[in-house]
Amino acid sequence: MNKTKESTQGYFFSNSSFRKLIIPLLIEQVLAITVGVADSMMVASAGEAAMSAVSLVDTVFVLLINLFSALATGGAVICGQYIGKKKPETACRAADQLVLFTGIFSVAVMALAYICKNFILHGVFGNIEAAVMKNCNIYLLIVAASIPFIALYNAGAAIFRSMGDSKTAMYMALVMNGINLIGNAVMIYGLHMGVAGAAIPTLISRIVAAVVIICMLADQKKEVHLELPFEFRFDKNLLKKILGIGIPNGLENSMFQLGKILVLSMASGFGTAAIAANAVCNNIAMFQILPGMAIGFAVLTVVSQCAGAGDYKQVRYYTRKLMKLTYISKILINILVLAALPWLIKLYNLSPEAAGYTKQIIWYHAACVVTIWPLSFSLPNTLRASSDVKYPMILSIISMWVFRIGFSWLLGVRVDMGIFGIWVAMTIDWLFRAICFTIRYFRGRWEISVEG
Repeated sequence: MNKTKESTQGYFFSNSSFRKLIIPLLIEQVLAITVGVADSMMVASAGEAAMSAVSLVDTVFVLLINLFSALATGGAVICGQYIGKKKPETACRAADQLVLFTGIFSVAVMALAYICKNFILHGVFGNIEAAVMKNCNIYLLIVAASIPFIALYNAGAAIFRSMGDSKTAMYMALVMNGINLIGNAVMIYGLHMGVAGAAIPTLISRIVAAVVIICMLADQKKEVHLELPFEFRFDKNLLKKILGIGIPNGLENSMFQLGKILVLSMASGFGTAAIAANAVCNNIAMFQILPGMAIGFAVLTVVSQCAGAGDYKQVRYYTRKLMKLTYISKILINILVLAALPWLIKLYNLSPEAAGYTKQIIWYHAACVVTIWPLSFSLPNTLRASSDVKYPMILSIISMWVFRIGFSWLLGVRVDMGIFGIWVAMTIDWLFRAICFTIRYFRGRWEISVEG
């Protein structure tokens, strides 16, 4: 981000800089969630077998995408830190290393997905109906080819955000999701291609997004850009720094997704109404946390630059400012969601029992989102952007297994709270994380020197 000193206090980032950074991030998150909902509706029209197949295969691909997103975050933090150090040349080399490693690693992961196809289909998914298995095979064969492209797109978008340029990532998200939606409409509704009609547009949209964003990064006028001619050679020191943040973050994200899958399998035993309510609540809950997710990216951008400059006074100043903004936005969005809840429940055409579960869960979730969520998810981004990544990783993994999974079984099954007990267990996990991250933040042990 271009630093300004418009603030009378002499801090780097002005209010206008914040708006330019956060608003596109908000739009990008809204787009991702709404397109995801529309996409699932289109796939559902292709039949239950197609919908089930896409849902099953996507659980595996979400794990992989989270892994590459974490790697991209590691690269973005390092780029941001070198921008803060006023070493743009080193930031460019870090961007080169991120793109090079991501490209090679993602191709290896794609090859592994094809090699392990039968294990995924029969070992992971187990004994599923023949029609679902056939569709899983088709969808996996096509979408697995998109792994390198979504990985490179995430890397490119993260590099742009490290400069404070969130508009480019937003525009590319518009293009990618637009191609996907139009392609789905044509191939599913027009050509009646079923699950292949959902997979092919996904592949095409990711190819286009990756190629365009990498070409844009080759612009030598950008503050952080890919150096030309591009050198296919690893820089061990820079790569070590990127992976030092990306690997712990990737483990944390992957374990979190695994925990969600385990809890989901537990929820399937509570009956049809509970399963339906849980699915609807998951969709609505994404809107409840949406502003915090967007501002979390802003925290990484701002704090990484300030930490790179070694100015932890500014890190604390901007952390307080962004946390206040997170709380205000959370309150506003949850007021809107709760006001619209009766209409949303009717839209999903739920049974009275499922509607009752949904109303109870969403009201409870709203109360926790506006109190606990920012401390549990936004605050640790300050630690990560300051290269304090091992603590959040270890804490998050322990908390997930003990509280989210352990208490889901205790409250949901043993205490017989059902699906509501699983959501309570999730917020107990949040509370524990929030307490630990707050203590860590105020003790200042994360204020470590960013070398280089």
